Amino acid sequence: MSMQDAPSGVALWRRVADGIERDIAGGRFAPGTRLPGETEIAETYRVNRHTVRRALATLAERGLVRAERGSGTYVEAPRLSYPLRSRTRFSEIVGAGGREPRGQMLAASEEPATRDLARVLGVKAGASLTRIDALRFADKTPICVSTSWLSTERFPDAGSIFASARSMTALLAHFGIRDYRRGSTRITADIADASDAARLDLALDRPVLVVDSTDIDADGTPLVVKRSRFAAERVAFEVES
Repeated sequence: MSMQDAPSGVALWRRVADGIERDIAGGRFAPGTRLPGETEIAETYRVNRHTVRRALATLAERGLVRAERGSGTYVEAPRLSYPLRSRTRFSEIVGAGGREPRGQMLAASEEPATRDLARVLGVKAGASLTRIDALRFADKTPICVSTSWLSTERFPDAGSIFASARSMTALLAHFGIRDYRRGSTRITADIADASDAARLDLALDRPVLVVDSTDIDADGTPLVVKRSRFAAERVAFEVES
């Protein structure tokens, strides 16, 4: 629909946004596909590129599209249904949704346990912990940034193992722990900081869902403390009893 055919009294950028949204809903632009460039969209709707940018920004705010730096604007996949259960495994959840899970280690380091971390992990304050920062994807879409802490004494060289395995499940299995479960989960909301926003490809003012959790072994011994920040517009948590 050209702008000449659009209802009067509606801002041009809104008409462009509505038109692109209809094309997404109608299947013209499938999830994961790249939209035409700003110039092509501007020519299609007979508007200027500033109008197109505002329309795309509005669609991005609503979670329908995602701008990737230096690449273009892509149609977002539907929200990932993410069950929170006693045995929560990212790769299994993403795979069950028909998408390809992928993990990327961002950094690994050793740091002394704070009083709070020491209490949860059952170690002495100041004991050495291995901190692992990772980014997780569903297909090519970044879903969450996670920071995990483990006892360095119990899990020596955990950073190198995770860098190779790219999975906490595989890391724990390396040390003979093949069954573990979620001991506690706490969910809060926040605004992405600059670092997380860049990694998740979000605007600075976009919300994240923060999941603080502790994983324990079959005997109830704490293994891992984790803080995960999920792009709120890309997941739908489902709490299972």
